[in-house]
Amino acid sequence: MEETDRLFACQFCRVHSYLMPHKYFRYAFPHAARENQELVYFPFWRFKGMLFFCGPSGIANRFVDVSHQAILTPYFPASVGVRSQAMKLRFVSADMNGRFLKPSRSFDEMSADLEKRFGKSVAKPILHRAHVGESLSLIYSPYYLKDRLYDAILNEPVMAKAPGDLDLEEFEVAPPKGHIRFVSTLCPKCGWDLEGRRDALVLTCPNCNSAWYPAGRSLKQLKFARIPGHGASRLYLPFWRIKAKISGIRLDSCADLIRVANLVRAVHDDWADRSFRFWIPAFKIRPRLFLRLASHMTVSQPNQELIRELPSRQTHPGTLPVTEAVESLGVTLADFMKPRRKLMEKFPDIKIDAQSFTLVFIPFDEAHHEFIQHEFKIAINKNALALSTHL
Repeated sequence: MEETDRLFACQFCRVHSYLMPHKYFRYAFPHAARENQELVYFPFWRFKGMLFFCGPSGIANRFVDVSHQAILTPYFPASVGVRSQAMKLRFVSADMNGRFLKPSRSFDEMSADLEKRFGKSVAKPILHRAHVGESLSLIYSPYYLKDRLYDAILNEPVMAKAPGDLDLEEFEVAPPKGHIRFVSTLCPKCGWDLEGRRDALVLTCPNCNSAWYPAGRSLKQLKFARIPGHGASRLYLPFWRIKAKISGIRLDSCADLIRVANLVRAVHDDWADRSFRFWIPAFKIRPRLFLRLASHMTVSQPNQELIRELPSRQTHPGTLPVTEAVESLGVTLADFMKPRRKLMEKFPDIKIDAQSFTLVFIPFDEAHHEFIQHEFKIAINKNALALSTHL
């Protein structure tokens, strides 16, 4: 089996059900306490995604996977550390025994702390900040109280002795209940089994040539297309093509783009009639590469014929929701807007309102270590693309 096939062979598998959480997934760590031990499950918010900060000297980026208390208290650890990455998590279910403490701190509060923490090293003023590929979840970690507060995962004390004022009854309790719905993945259009990888957000139906994505409480049909490939094309990568209304700067056409990005190109007559679109990766990848791909493809403004059918060759799964792609529009504009002085002057007044979107599959040829799009002069390292499946 070739390397490409090893990386993406699991792509085209039939999906029997789609998991849809209420707002966010809720997980719990397994415990090693005795069966008769009364457990207390303490909640932690977990954020996993890309952070971008636009400043006068450029755009700082960082991939983070962090957790923090969902109840501010000195009695429990501040975070779960690396356990969220190293240990197996299970979904919280209504039949789990123990006291589940109710979060008293919203995720927005944790998000503000994240921006403050990771934005300290960014040159001021910060013109724009964005969370992209954001994955939010609530993790419950088990503890129990005897003479001391014990970590029920290791059965070891958290502190030397229990504080005299620690009263678990003072914490509000929220019993676990079903937060996951299983949605059938029979094609709503023809009844065929939808296909997709385990982490894919976009599911496809090869029988009726349709694509679907989660929206609300069901699957909604997705507008999609592909750019024609050729015999050497081994892989199609998905991109969100997004039409947006932009105020505070003129950026309606490809001719406007040349002026905004200060490109060394002649403005052709028909470019004033070609509408400007953002092109954002529809898959998660490391932030530096994500921004490079988004900026490069947007500046390239693909104008090839779009074919309204699924690719017949391998496709990389769509794992980045369009809502997260929309979050990246501002930072993408800041990346290609030149000169920097113009960015500093105008960016605070710029508003971007996404209006419509299409998922477009772009063909890439396979080289020894890379996938290459010769027409747009893009190369993506195979290892970087393989690692993206774990983000």
